[in-house]
Order: sequence, then C-alpha cells, then structure tokens
Amino acid sequence: MVEDGGEPGGPAASGGPTAIRDDLAAVRREFHRYPEPAWCEFVTTARVVDYAERIGVDELHYGPDVTDAENRLSVPSEAELERWFRKATDRGARPDVLDRIRGGYTGAVAVLERGEGPTVALRVDTDALHVAESDDPNHRPAAEGFRSENEGMMHACGHDGHATIGLGVLEAVKHGDFSGTFKLLFQPAEEVAGGAKAMATGGHLDDVDHLLAVHLGLDRPTGTVVAGVVKTLAVCRFRVEFSGASAHAAKNPETGNNAIQAAVSAASDLFAVPRHGGGSTRVNVGHIEGGAPAHTNVVAERAAFEAEVRGEDTELMEYMFGECSTVIRTAAERHGCEATITVEGEAPREDSDPETAGAVEAAARAHPEVSETIPSADFGASEDATYLMKAVKENGGNAAYSVVGTDHPGGHHSSTFDVDERSLGIAVDVLSDAVVRLGTNNDA
Repeated sequence: MVEDGGEPGGPAASGGPTAIRDDLAAVRREFHRYPEPAWCEFVTTARVVDYAERIGVDELHYGPDVTDAENRLSVPSEAELERWFRKATDRGARPDVLDRIRGGYTGAVAVLERGEGPTVALRVDTDALHVAESDDPNHRPAAEGFRSENEGMMHACGHDGHATIGLGVLEAVKHGDFSGTFKLLFQPAEEVAGGAKAMATGGHLDDVDHLLAVHLGLDRPTGTVVAGVVKTLAVCRFRVEFSGASAHAAKNPETGNNAIQAAVSAASDLFAVPRHGGGSTRVNVGHIEGGAPAHTNVVAERAAFEAEVRGEDTELMEYMFGECSTVIRTAAERHGCEATITVEGEAPREDSDPETAGAVEAAARAHPEVSETIPSADFGASEDATYLMKAVKENGGNAAYSVVGTDHPGGHHSSTFDVDERSLGIAVDVLSDAVVRLGTNNDA
C-alpha cells in the first residue's frame, strides 16, 4: 500500500470532484482486502486520512483527540495492539499517521466548514470481525481477487462499505450546496460495542445539531431505504473470570475449588434468569474457556466466559445485567471460587428522531434507484451508535439511524457475506442529499 493515498491510477488519483463517487466499488474493495479488528484499524485509519486529505477538508482529526481514552471499551492487550501496528507498518501505511494512532487510537473526524448553518454529522464504522472469509469460487471477493488478506479476519458486516460511503458523502458535500458545518466520524470498535462511548465523550459531538448513522443490508434488499430505525436493543457485553484452587483430580479432589465447575454452572444458570414483563430481553454466553489443555487430572483453578445481555430499553438491559451478576457470584461462591465481572462493551436504547429521519426519507423518495422508502422500522438488534445519538440529543440536537438495503448472499457475520456494490452509490446520493436538506435554507 502506497503512502500517498492510493494505488497508482486508483480512485483517489485523479483528485477530481467525483473521483470517489465514480469508483466506489474500488474504494470498498480496497478496504475489504485489509480488515482489522477493534482498536487495531491502523491501515484503515491511514487510508481514511489519505482520502480525506485528497478530497480536501478544513479540519482533520486523528489520534488521541478523537476518542476519550478513559471510555474506550474492549481495548486489546498492548501485545495485540503492537502486533497489528507492526502489520500496518509492514503494509506500508503512512508513518506520520501511524505514529499518532499507535496504541489503539484509531478513528478519524473530518470537518467541512461551509458558512452559516447547523452542524450536521455522519457516523460510519470501520472495524471488522474475527471471521474466516470463504474461499469458495462462488464467493465474489474470492472470485474477483479482493478476498481478505488477513486470514481469520473479514469485513463480514459491511463496514468496508460504510467507510466508503462516508468518503463519498464527504466528497459530495464539499462540492455541493450544503450550508453549515459537516462532520464525518469514522468510528472504531463498533463490533465490540466499545468505540462509540469514547467518541461520544471526545468533544466532537458537542455542537452537532443533526447526526446521521448508516448501515448497509440488515436483510433489506437493494433499492430499499429505512429512514430511521426505532426499538434498538440496549446491550451490555461482559467477561467473567473465575479463580479457584487446583488439586489432583484423583488423589485429593476435595482440596480443590473447580473454576470450570463454577463457570459452567453460572453459564447454564444465566439462561434461566427470569425475563421481565416490561419488555423484550436477551441473554447469551458466546464463549467459554478454562483449565489446562490435555490435563484431565487437574482440578482447574481458572475459567472464563464472555456473555451479553440485551433489553428493549436501557432499564431492562440493566435489570438483566444485575440478575446475571447475582447468578454468577452465587455460582462462584457455591463452588468456592471468586468471580470478576468486567464490562467490555455497552450501548443504550435510542430511537431515531422524526425530524432528522425525515430528511433521509425525502432524499430517498427523490432518488430514482430507490424502489421502497420506509419512514420507520424496528431495529431488533443493538448498535453502539446509540451512544452518539444520545449525546447529540442531550445537547439539544436530533439523530437518526438509517438503513440502506443491499442484496447480500450470506448473512451478516457469516463467511460468505458480501454487498451489492450498487447500493454504495444509492447510499452516497441519499445521505449527501439528506445532509444538504438539513442545512440552513434547505427544507427537510
């Protein structure tokens, strides 16, 4: 990867007003080839900076001033951060950008000042998933040569497309008739619900009047736009570590305190937590580990699992977390162990505002390639963009989370996920039109 912002002859090379809009697929495929996990989006952030500089912005922030360090959640170990940093260095990412984002300070904020008017922001996410991408010849990224080059990592939820859409909107707003201030937020660590809280408290949202967030797909076909989702589920992701005492499993098992037994008991009991009559709730244990490999004769002194709870609103999620915490500590005590619970990611419930969603609806209805415009729909899942929405609303602004449909052959978070690249252009057009409509002297 070259340092100056694009492969020779690539979509950023011409520098013209429509350089990105004319070749969104190439930009998206570039991001797709090099997926990176939460807080390790070093190459991705460097490329975002490259493109933003080529487009030309009034301010460009990256490094520690983008996120509030104390509110970053699910940050990997220093060793893991450094491993991905070295990979980015070997990849040829810009050294000046890497120096500022080292330590997991990924993400960026690009700002355009376009005279008097409100401040409108668009948030896109950038991280990938620990999913091994399919090498089946029927999988288009494999067939057309842009499959993930980081084995075991994949853009399996469309964030490569989201980053591309953000850049396309940035370019369109710069050359359009928007009046006001436009901010483009490239958020890290969405997949672990760990990045939005840190960005929400980083200061860049304090003056935002309208916030838009976007997601591709979500089982909506190409040509469909949902202007504003409602009924997001509040979520809390947490890790539980059990510590006990080891012993010989045959000679004197009674002297041990089996951490695996405590963990398995707690994990099973979580699924029996009573649901709440006030609304929908969820609980799941997604990963469990413990003991010493190949040593069946040792009472395990350590075990851990990762779990999550969700609720139809924030209070219901907090109810579930409280009940689960009691179950976990009770199981640990029953087996003579201690349990440490660490919250690794969370997001509140927030719904789209009709005013901001209305601008997206109007833009979608005016677009010739949008076949169905849905003003509002239930989300039925969780997204940490709700932290950003909540922060904007608390400051007197409005926010909406929109879905731009895309045909995807595999489900989200699956090895065969892909996007219909026609949807990229639709998203850029609809969102940039919505931003203009939200500006001064433009009717939503």
